[in-house]
Formats: sequence, structure tokens, C-alpha cells
Amino acid sequence: MTFTEWFLFFLAIQVVHFLATWKLYIKAGRQAWEALIPVYNAIILMKIINRSKWWVLLLFIPIVNLLMFPIVWVETCRSFGHHKRHDTLLAIATLGLYLFYINYFTDAKYIEDRSLDPRTALGEWISSIAFAIIAATLVHTYFMQPYTIPTSTLEKTLYVGDFLFVSKFHYGARVPMTAVSAPMVHDTLPFLGKSYVSDSKDQDSWLNKLSLPYMRLPGIQKIKRNEIVVFSWPADSLKTMWGDNTGKFTYKPLDKKTNYVKRCVGIPGDSLEVRDGYVYINGKRTVLPDRAKLQYIFTVDTGGQLFSQGAVKRYNIREYGSENGKFLLNLTDDEAALIRNNPIVKSAIKKIEPKGTFNPDLFPHSPLYKWNNDNYGPIYIPKKGDVIELNEKTIPFYEQIIRRYEFHNFSIADNKYYLNGKEITSYTIKQDYYWMMGDNRQMSLDARSWGFVPFDHVVGKPVFIWLSWDPNVKGFAKFSSIRWDRMFTTVGGSGEPFSYFKFFLIALMGYFVVNYYRKQKKETK
Repeated sequence: MTFTEWFLFFLAIQVVHFLATWKLYIKAGRQAWEALIPVYNAIILMKIINRSKWWVLLLFIPIVNLLMFPIVWVETCRSFGHHKRHDTLLAIATLGLYLFYINYFTDAKYIEDRSLDPRTALGEWISSIAFAIIAATLVHTYFMQPYTIPTSTLEKTLYVGDFLFVSKFHYGARVPMTAVSAPMVHDTLPFLGKSYVSDSKDQDSWLNKLSLPYMRLPGIQKIKRNEIVVFSWPADSLKTMWGDNTGKFTYKPLDKKTNYVKRCVGIPGDSLEVRDGYVYINGKRTVLPDRAKLQYIFTVDTGGQLFSQGAVKRYNIREYGSENGKFLLNLTDDEAALIRNNPIVKSAIKKIEPKGTFNPDLFPHSPLYKWNNDNYGPIYIPKKGDVIELNEKTIPFYEQIIRRYEFHNFSIADNKYYLNGKEITSYTIKQDYYWMMGDNRQMSLDARSWGFVPFDHVVGKPVFIWLSWDPNVKGFAKFSSIRWDRMFTTVGGSGEPFSYFKFFLIALMGYFVVNYYRKQKKETK
């Protein structure tokens, strides 16, 4: 929906609320018109049901409000004497329309000083759980989200099996767009499949039109070059990468696309090039943070001899198979220098695709640009406000931006370009774009495959590792695989990561000791 459509829908909801409750407002000593005025009617309703005014704020926060509405319906019923179990079930099952029955077909009496305490232990338990979920949903959606590293794209910087906290507020929290979805989960629910309501076959169906427009809260910083960023994978909606020109794709809401984590090596306005595996920005080789561990595939000739387990651990060897009797190892340049000193190693040569070799799987998927993973570009990363001239050389880069990221009806006919039916020769970029790559340079599915990442796809900034273990270990043995030295370490910063886990344990023990003595002191009094 557009902002206008959502505003009209919001007004329609206000009319429904008025028709369902105006008599109840009168019975509570208020005026009927107070049930009609948007926002004000919610403030008055909180007074009627004896609840805090901050509940009003929760009613207007996307996703959180889906949890609050049923609570308000039930509280309204109970404020007018309908507090039995079937009243609660009917209020929720009818999406609040049960209030029409109470409003017009009952002689409901307003209970001004009703007790707000649950009547049963079960009711108290449900109430506590409900508000715990609301608080967790608020934090998860707008402040901090847990995230797991699923692949080795940033291996030796972030490990597979790292559990992160991702800050939403650094770059500004993205307001959820999918109006009907389960709280505190991303795109799937165990055993049930999708966690949200949408039509995956037709982007323009009425179900998908219920989505909120893209909105973002103000952030405290902009994305910096070489920061690690979590974002929604741009290519997630496609059956193939951008190279598929059939136009076939499956629709997936922006906020429900698969989350990826990469390093932002290029920011808006940069000119980027990859030369022999190294990134150059505006003509200069980029300098990465000291925690970044760039890796490449090396062909290592040992004459058929195997590395000892000690060497595997010492050199941090990850094997990716063999080639003509030689090992293919994933190593940093420093590790390759060390491994050459091993007596069994005859040679360790980095595998680099020569310049001019064309890989059609890479963006922009055009034979005009004979690029590969190791020698790529130069490519310009557009920024908001850039005016791009459209021609046969630029259109491979910007066609998908115009169509899929900035949602225009764009067509090409007889070497002419049409935007919403009008011929154009240039296009003005509407948002900033970024270039995301993995540190595992030759084993990473990244921007070289799908192209630019729009700012509206940015999720947040990883800030903290709270747990890390080996995902390949199963059962109870998994606990023995915990990487204690990575627990409670920061993602950013310089130098070797420092674990704050022991300080956390000390603080936790201190909390329990202080709480115990406070309780003992209170009981003594």
C-alpha cells in the first residue's frame, strides 16, 4: 500500500472502532464523539480500561500492535463485565468485532474500579508471557536482533557457528513492511513454513498490497567503508541471478528476504575494481581492518604427502579438495607464507583467474564486460541524486535498479528507453547503494554475483558475539565445542578480540548475591 492508501485504511478502522464502541464510551461517562477522533480515542480508551497511556504508543508500532490489539479488545470486554473465558475467546476470534455485540445487544455496565489483577494463576501466567513477548518483539524489531553466521564467507573474521547481536539503531531500524507476520522470527516458522502472509506468485496481489510502505527510523551513523553489515539478500526473490532475462521470479517481501552478512567494501560514490583478488577503491588498494582475514585458494604441492594434525592446526588449514594430486587450501597470504616453510611443501601458488576471462554468472552478466572473481571492474557504485546517462554500456548496470529496487515500469524498444511509458535518456538514482563482499574472496557469493545492495535492504550492524560453537558437532557433544575465547567479544575494533565473558559471569553472580541479601534484609524487617 502507498501512504495514502494506508491513511484511508487507518481512517476506515477509526470508523469501525466508533461504530463498535460509541455506546460504551457513553456508559463510561465520556462523549460519543471521543470514540471517533484518531489517536485521541485511544488515549480515552486507555482511561476507560484503566491502563497506562504508554499503551497508546504500542498500538501504533508495527508488529507490536498486532500483539496489543487482542489485549485491548479483551480489556475492553472486561471493563464492561464480560470477563468469562468465552468472552475472551470471542473477542480474539472475531478480531474485536465481538465489541459490536456488547455495544448494541447487551445492557453492559461499566466497571470503573475493576481489579487489574488476573483472576486465576493461569491468567497471571498468560499475562506475563504476553508482555514478555511484546517487550522482546520491540527490542528484536527496533533495537537489537540475534543472528547466526551460517556460511564461511567471512571465515577467520566471523566463524560459522557464531551467534551475534545485530544493532538496528546504528543505521536506523527499518520499520517492518509485512503487516501480518509472526513476532520474533524472520521468514519461517518451525513445522509451519512461512511466518508471514503474502502471495509468492503475484507481486501485485491484494495480499501483497497490504504491506506497509518502506520507512526507516533515524540512525546514529552512516555505513562506513569496510564495516561488516547484515542486509536482505537482493537476489532472494529470483529463481536465478540477474542473468535470467525471462522476468520470472517469486515475490518475497523486502523485510522477509534472506539475511546475509558481508563486508561493505564500497560505499555510494566509490569506483571499485578487483585486481588479482585485491580490492581497489578510487584507484587505491583498500586497507582493511587488522581483524579482517582475506583468504584465497592456493594450490599446494606436497609431493603426495599429508599434513600432520599439528600442521593443520598451526597453519589453520581448510582443505577444498585436490587438483592433479595437489591440495587446494583456503589460506590468507600470511598463512601461505608460513606453509611454504613446511619441509613437505614444494610450492604454494595462489589460484587467480587472468584478466579478460569472462564469467557470465557475474554481474552485470554482459559480454561487454569480460570480468571474473579475481579481476573485476572498474564499476561505479551509485549514490542518491546521481544522474545516469542511459545507453548500451550503462543499461546492464542500472536496469535492475530502475525495475526492481526503485519500482518503475521500465522498458526498452528499438534502442530507446521508456520510464512509465515516457521516453528517457537519463535516470536520477533515488537511494544510496553499497558493494558487499566476503573476506573468503574466492568462495563467497557476494556483490560480484548480484550487484549493488540498496540502502533499503540494510538490516543492521553486527556488534557482539554472545555465543560461538562448532555447528558440525551434534548432540550433547556440541557443548564441548563451545569456543570460549569468542564468547562476549566485539565484532568491530582492532587487535585480537577480547572476551568479556568472565566479567559477565562476575556481574551475574554479583547480581544474585545482592538480590539474595536484599531479600534476606526485607524478610528480617
